[in-house]
Amino acid sequence: SQYSAVDTNPLSVYIMQPIWNKIIKIVPLWIAPNLLTFSGFVMVLVTYFLISFYDWDYTASGTSPGRVPTWVWLFSAFTTFCAYALDSIDGKHARRTQSSTPLGELFDHGLDSWATSIFVLSFFSLCSGDKSGVSVYTMYIYLSIVLFNFMCSHWEKYITGVLFLPWGYDISQVVLIAAYLLTGVFGVEVWQKPFLFGYYIIDALVIMLIGFSLLLSLPQTLYNIHRAHIKKTLKNDSLYEGLLPLVSPLLLFILLTVWVFFSPGNILVKQPRLFLWMVGVAFSNVVCKVIICQMSSTQPELFHWFLFPLALVVYTAISGLLGWTEEVVLAVFTMAITAAHVHYGVCVGKQLSEHLNIYIFSLKKRVQE
Repeated sequence: SQYSAVDTNPLSVYIMQPIWNKIIKIVPLWIAPNLLTFSGFVMVLVTYFLISFYDWDYTASGTSPGRVPTWVWLFSAFTTFCAYALDSIDGKHARRTQSSTPLGELFDHGLDSWATSIFVLSFFSLCSGDKSGVSVYTMYIYLSIVLFNFMCSHWEKYITGVLFLPWGYDISQVVLIAAYLLTGVFGVEVWQKPFLFGYYIIDALVIMLIGFSLLLSLPQTLYNIHRAHIKKTLKNDSLYEGLLPLVSPLLLFILLTVWVFFSPGNILVKQPRLFLWMVGVAFSNVVCKVIICQMSSTQPELFHWFLFPLALVVYTAISGLLGWTEEVVLAVFTMAITAAHVHYGVCVGKQLSEHLNIYIFSLKKRVQE
């Protein structure tokens, strides 16, 4: 299917796009677009692991002066901008080198589905902490809202065939870079002092996030689907098929939430990093399936395979069967699912590159066997 995306966000159209159009001219024509996509993702990972190294348990920004060195925040602002730039120019570069492929589209959206959670997890290090900070439960709920938003735009594309780029994306990237710079320049204290009418900066960002999700993204998605329905341009009219991609993500969210709120050992409080990372990977894997179905016009399966091992883990955890091993089981489960997700990505990438007769990271054509 032909890739079609619509971007109506004024920030993107009037400010960011002209910047990307200048940056793209520097990129040599022999570089493969997927290399840009992948480099951006690596930068997101580097930022995350660097911050995790100094702040494993999400308490650093509650300490004064902060435990995380200033250079880390400034470096994070830089890498986040680079990742944002690379993610924004990879498609332009593909069109410029006439190498747009379904593999590139899947590669881009697949990595985005994982990067989305990693951005959020890095951001939490800025504003966690005791007094003014967000609690781990709040973090879990925010992460879920952001991922829900991401999924909505791909669910919409599954139904309508058009990816309507969510306004929240550009705004969140700019806010994230500004937040790192602010912290680098003024220290974590900036998050600990009320800045308007007794509200903290983080309150404003949180209200913005929830506002954008519930008042902008979700209504936009439903409106676009409704419009496609009236124009009779829906890919299929059956309600069952339309709602099918939502079943696994919803069950995933229910299972994880049950674990969070009924864990006898307070698993989220004990291991926020591991748990939230696991949520992000699980979500990404489920959404990648939807993206593939949407691109290949196939029907997703009702239950994602990995809901079964997850259900088993959640059941044994909340029934108290795991006891003190709950954290160990979470660690093993997180490693297993991360490995499974990477393996899945590599396999799909290989299959597609052989099928389309291209290399993933090079513009050279494969030699026919």
